[in-house]
Amino acid sequence: MSHITLPSPEFIPIVEVVAAVILQPDGRFLLAQRPKGKVYSGYWEFPGGKVESGESLLYALERELWEELGIHVRYAQPWISRTFTYAHATVRLHFFRVVEWEGKLIPREMQAVSWQMPQEIAVSPILPANGPILQALLLPPLYAITTASEIGIESALQRIDLALQNGLRLLQIREKQMEKDKLREFAEKIIALAHLHQAKVLINSDAELARETGADGVHLTSAQLMEISCRPDPEYGLCGASCHNAEELYAAELLRLDFVVLGPIQSTLSHPGLPPLGWRKFASIIRDYPLPVYALGGLSSEDLVIAQEMGAQGIAMMRGVA
Repeated sequence: MSHITLPSPEFIPIVEVVAAVILQPDGRFLLAQRPKGKVYSGYWEFPGGKVESGESLLYALERELWEELGIHVRYAQPWISRTFTYAHATVRLHFFRVVEWEGKLIPREMQAVSWQMPQEIAVSPILPANGPILQALLLPPLYAITTASEIGIESALQRIDLALQNGLRLLQIREKQMEKDKLREFAEKIIALAHLHQAKVLINSDAELARETGADGVHLTSAQLMEISCRPDPEYGLCGASCHNAEELYAAELLRLDFVVLGPIQSTLSHPGLPPLGWRKFASIIRDYPLPVYALGGLSSEDLVIAQEMGAQGIAMMRGVA
């Protein structure tokens, strides 16, 4: 009897795929339905397709969008990459945010298309590999971090209130020097303010305090990240973590966290002993990374564009916001 030797998992070929998150200024994005005759026909996905031999990822993206939708990409940002195993193949999906394009969008494969809002997806079923991307689209480009211990509680409350009125939607309470009772009171005030604006608040390092105060999640320190073997219970909501190197990024990936903060990009007062990464190294270590990444460290709102060009979800700021 002959024997068939199956390839070990590390030798299973991976199909490289590009996927476009085509965005409108109001936050809408495009989903397309797989046409009849294709695997998973009827499922909804982000437009895109296989990378051909010799193509760069960006060239493949531009070709696919022209072939499928008749549009030319003017400006696209690299974003998240995810590897997913279907019954028929293992694919590595390279997602790009397409924020500028030209031409009249026409479904050239007669596929259905639909503009959707991240908060309310009205089509189904959606290809399983795209679930985390839909969650990432709910994350805003700016992640603010409080500094009440430096500037005073009342001043911090005023600044945060103003930032919320101006569109801030994600905030971390990080007050290492504040007494527990004062921290609880401060957190409750911030959370009440934020929820009036449908913004989310995470508590740094203290999952129990996050639960008790009604916060929307917890932000792990890099030390906590490297100590735990499983993600905090889902009842704690969102879970992010601070990372400074590839090892910590990998730990966050294994825990399937919602996002990470990576830095410092530049020298900072809060991390004086850490050498800055700079944009080149930042881009290098998050290339093909599967979680949304916020850049942190000596940044201002003017750095958002370059951060997203480097593949980031956005930027995290301490002294620039609150």
